[in-house]
Amino acid sequence: MDRVTRILEEVVYRPGMTFAELARAVDAPKSSVHGFVGGLLTQGWLYETDHRFYLGPAVYSLTLASGHIRAGSVSHADLEALHEETDAAVFLGTLAGDHLIYISQVGSDPVAGFEARSNIRRRPLETAGGKALLAAWPEMEREAYLRRRDPSEAESVRGFLEELREIQQTRIARNVRQGGSRFAIATTVYGQSGAPVASVTLVGPTAQLEPRGAELAEVLLKRVDSWQHRSVQAREAI
Repeated sequence: MDRVTRILEEVVYRPGMTFAELARAVDAPKSSVHGFVGGLLTQGWLYETDHRFYLGPAVYSLTLASGHIRAGSVSHADLEALHEETDAAVFLGTLAGDHLIYISQVGSDPVAGFEARSNIRRRPLETAGGKALLAAWPEMEREAYLRRRDPSEAESVRGFLEELREIQQTRIARNVRQGGSRFAIATTVYGQSGAPVASVTLVGPTAQLEPRGAELAEVLLKRVDSWQHRSVQAREAI
């Protein structure tokens, strides 16, 4: 536990550390550090890019669960502007392992907000944001993920495959939950490399948002595309 804590603390204060730098800082055998780092990566506590380590989405999900929001590469102001334009709750999420984790929220939807704070890990196939991200994955990775699903998710897999082509063509995923009372619409945020890194989801009462589906999709895509085209170097990855 001491070494795991020390690894996280080192990455907090020195984001972008290499494995060799991390092993030296922790002052432990590389074999043991490799095992700890592997576990932290798998569970989303760390994120690796270009052989350098950053805090992962699971860390930020804890701040969301506690009510203290911490945005990643997409700024809090971006999400606030989207909320003001759509009058819907906005959730920023990313995949960690086999789960979708919400790492920031703006706006108030009592049902969706309570769920996000009560359960930081969500099944991607049961969320609009998760489906948007999966649809953007390379085909081999997506098929491997779907094959790993538990038999209890068979219906969700079938439903996603039926929606897949439309999601890829429109870049928009939709979802209805809570007995039809909550409607969600989402799209994917791409990083500087062109890879999908997060999803942005609008959530609210179905009666209010679903009739505005086309309008919300247009606003969502316009906003997200504008984020992607600016030149920003994030301190940590989303």
